[in-house]
Amino acid sequence: MEAPDEPALGWTLVLRRRPVHLVEGRPEGGYTDSYELICCDCGDNPELDYRDVSADLQRIRGPYTVSAGIAAYGRHVTLQHRQLPILAANLTWRRTEYFDGKTG
Repeated sequence: MEAPDEPALGWTLVLRRRPVHLVEGRPEGGYTDSYELICCDCGDNPELDYRDVSADLQRIRGPYTVSAGIAAYGRHVTLQHRQLPILAANLTWRRTEYFDGKTG
């Protein structure tokens, strides 16, 4: 199975519950109590298991508790992609504008 060239539904960064194991891009064995960041802009592929990505991507992925993951999400968007995130009502981050004032 090949990963799509573009992330589905327009997202490039997501905080998701960590699956026990991924097989052919699908969760197998349920989910753990921890969360991970997947950043397609940094070269990560959500269909790959944690053990199958580089050490740099593993550092981005975590694991995190939900509160630490939300904080890591905001830091990653701000520091790595120079965007100003805002927390939406459903606990997901939305892009508002870039540091240079352009909207995204």
